[in-house]
Amino acid sequence: MRAPPLRGRLRVPGDKSISHRALIFGALATGTTRIRGLLEAEDIINTARAVAALGASTAKDGDVWEVKGRGPGGLHQPQGPLEFGNSGTGARLMMGVIAGHPITVQMTGDASLSRRPMRRVLAPLMQMGLQVLEPGKETLPLTLRGASDLMPIIYALPVPSAQVKSAVLIAGLHAAGETTIIEREATRDHTERMLRHFGASVRTEQQNGATHITVKGDCELAGRDIVVPGDPSSAAFLAAAALIVPGSDITIEGVLINPTRTGLYTTFQEMGGDVTFLNEREEGGEPIADIRVRASRLKGVRVPAERAPSMIDEYPMLAAVSAFAQGETRMDGLAELKVKESDRLQATAAGLAANGVVARVAGDSLMIEGGGGIRGGGLVATHLDHRIAMAFLTAGLASDKPIVVDDSAMIATSFPEFRGILQGLGARFEEPGT
Repeated sequence: MRAPPLRGRLRVPGDKSISHRALIFGALATGTTRIRGLLEAEDIINTARAVAALGASTAKDGDVWEVKGRGPGGLHQPQGPLEFGNSGTGARLMMGVIAGHPITVQMTGDASLSRRPMRRVLAPLMQMGLQVLEPGKETLPLTLRGASDLMPIIYALPVPSAQVKSAVLIAGLHAAGETTIIEREATRDHTERMLRHFGASVRTEQQNGATHITVKGDCELAGRDIVVPGDPSSAAFLAAAALIVPGSDITIEGVLINPTRTGLYTTFQEMGGDVTFLNEREEGGEPIADIRVRASRLKGVRVPAERAPSMIDEYPMLAAVSAFAQGETRMDGLAELKVKESDRLQATAAGLAANGVVARVAGDSLMIEGGGGIRGGGLVATHLDHRIAMAFLTAGLASDKPIVVDDSAMIATSFPEFRGILQGLGARFEEPGT
């Protein structure tokens, strides 16, 4: 329900993608890795527990996490299953780690993660030598057996996926020779950047309209200091709130602006949103900036399919914001949304319809008729998806009537400070029935 103007300067927690990788590469490195600004959400804590179970001890000293790495091939057999909760990134990247070690590991997850397909990442890893001990099974729980003598491969991604790319590159660290990933559409490049920071030999080349990313195997990573920038996917909810709540003016400090992650902010600007990057700089090999966002009159736009990899997690939030834009907004190329924590394409459209917004799905596209804002008053089925919950709670800050989500507990998997930060800016939340 309509909030007062949101005003102030704030920081969001550390980037989730970089936090996962910092823990994993720290575990694979020789020496100690110190991580400042690690996202302390459930997904990341599960990855920290997993690397510790594999023998890389982790400890927190103040606001710095330390990981004592085991060096090349040094991780050992865990005493029990590795539990990843809701984290597809943690699970898929860890498959690449397991592939390069002669250990047998059972991987488990919650009900949502256990429905998500793993075939796309298992297929190339099995080519390299990973074994799946439940033949034909493609969802968690899975029991995997790695090897100390992986085969290098050249693998063309059938669909854009930073998780698949990263898992194969991580496995390639333990292969004899060079492993190459070929991608036709750019995906998040945090793995390549961080591997270089840890001392790996990573080469990126353009050939015949595609990007070839090659990692040299049998290498030794060295422990490093890492500063994790603010998560642009978490900042997206705050930016969206500022755009749609009249009179708002906020600045989000120290946010990652890697070009593979800024598709939503580009789209907001195309819609007429007052979104500005200030104080641009580089830290730890990644570009960051302060993002100022002011309430704006928005117009509907068409979001091209090729932008999807740079904003794949932000479409539910964009869809809700589109209800406040004049005219139709159309988003194409959303097939990947169907295999996220939920079928986000259908869940987003259903949530909008439940709150008085005309939205329709056609194939892999989503169309929203904007101009009237969001009436609210409806119940949103989140399907245990944290981003669906946060997108509609954010939209409720500018709706005529309150928007109710059926569950918000899973927000802790990625952004446990979500509610507190928005309340600090002036937003109000209530439990149903109060």
